[in-house]
Amino acid sequence: MIAKIFRELKAFLSMRSLQTRMFLVVLVAGLVPSVIMRYGILGSYEERSVQQRISTVQNQLMIVGNHLISNNYFNTKPEGYTSSVSREVIDAELEMISNLYEGRVMIIDSGLKVLKDTYGISEGKTIISEEVIKCFQGQITNNYDSEHGYIEMTTFITDAGSDTGEIIAVMLTSISNESIAANLEVLGRNALILESLMIVVIVAMAIVLSVVMTRPFNRVTEAINEVKAGYRDESIFVQGYAETDHIVDAFNQLLKRMRTLDNSRQEFVENVSHELKTPMAAIKVLADSLLAQGDAPAELYREFLEDIASEIDRENQIITDLLALVKMDKKAQELNIVSLNMNELVELILKRLRPIARKKDVEVVFESIRPVVAEVDEVKMTLVMTNLVENAIKYNKEHGWVKVELDADHQYFIFKVSDSGLGIPEDSLAHIYERFYRVDKSHSREIGGTGLGLAITKSSVLMHRGSITVASVEGEGTSFTVKVPLIHTVGNAVLAAERV
Repeated sequence: MIAKIFRELKAFLSMRSLQTRMFLVVLVAGLVPSVIMRYGILGSYEERSVQQRISTVQNQLMIVGNHLISNNYFNTKPEGYTSSVSREVIDAELEMISNLYEGRVMIIDSGLKVLKDTYGISEGKTIISEEVIKCFQGQITNNYDSEHGYIEMTTFITDAGSDTGEIIAVMLTSISNESIAANLEVLGRNALILESLMIVVIVAMAIVLSVVMTRPFNRVTEAINEVKAGYRDESIFVQGYAETDHIVDAFNQLLKRMRTLDNSRQEFVENVSHELKTPMAAIKVLADSLLAQGDAPAELYREFLEDIASEIDRENQIITDLLALVKMDKKAQELNIVSLNMNELVELILKRLRPIARKKDVEVVFESIRPVVAEVDEVKMTLVMTNLVENAIKYNKEHGWVKVELDADHQYFIFKVSDSGLGIPEDSLAHIYERFYRVDKSHSREIGGTGLGLAITKSSVLMHRGSITVASVEGEGTSFTVKVPLIHTVGNAVLAAERV
């Protein structure tokens, strides 16, 4: 149990676990918006507060500016001087604004001379500032410096009595943003608390979702482990996502194929045992019969020994075919590909088999549509053609016929064997390539068949990336058609390229 927990923890930390990745995806998907929201709220609040503060101060400065004009604050003529009382009132308004916003107000005339400074340190001095010059040109500016904690703005004062609306002075104002910063700090702390709570909730949701969403995969794993342990051998069913359904379907298909292979293997072993046991039983019976007759004549001995030799030959043929099948079942086996004249190969095979056909009075006809040269394994292709033609002769009627055709197109060559023989029942066509399967067991043993010929033939054809099909009518005859590529491209790309 501890080892299992350690393995799961190791997989979780190594990022190889789907549960880990889902946890991180949900966590990031929840954290990023919350962080963005916090900074977005704080930034929006700060920007809005600054704009509101600027607007409020600007309005108050404009009111003060109007008071300055109405009291002839900038009139240089002696008769136009404002009274000391009015000047004190205006100065008090400026001081009030300065104190209220913890800032500084300077009034600058068109000669860039400071007429009034609420700090009282720059009056009578000349100030050259880009913002002031722009303001005299009619452009009001404001600047927020969050790093140093102040807002700077300019406000122009125009002569209402002038037809041109000439700007006669500028107010340069700096105000503190401490109150905004204090509110921002409080808001930031509250947002941080809220964000921390959201992180806790998001982490909990990420854990729950990662566990819940990977649960169907865990159920699939458990079901597969049950099959592996041998607790069950039937198909599994796990209700979950479409992806788990695909995995379950693929596993069930694999399980079905494994069961089929296991049944086939078991049946194969039973058939092999039976086929090998039958000749041995016959030899045993013949030998016991000879031993029971102590004074048997020589002719009887000879007859029994011939039967024993025939049974030994039959068992030897079965063993030879089995070895051929075992070799073909090895995936690593390679074909010895050569460029071969198929017409000459078929002629040679028919020359060897015609004596067998003459014994049964079966006529063998070869029809070559065109010359065919293909890249094949000569031994295995000879085996394919020999098995098909020999079966057509053996399982034929007396005075029957066998027709062999060879043709080709631009991609394949076609080898077709037709006969006038016994035919194959329709319900047996799907099984004729199975090992030791016989349509007519008594007749097959009578003519010496092992039940492995067509299995070997199909394996050889598939190794050449070809196909074999059969058409048969019971009592009328059978036709086998083999299609094999002219060019063997697998493992022989150079030869294929030269051929093209």
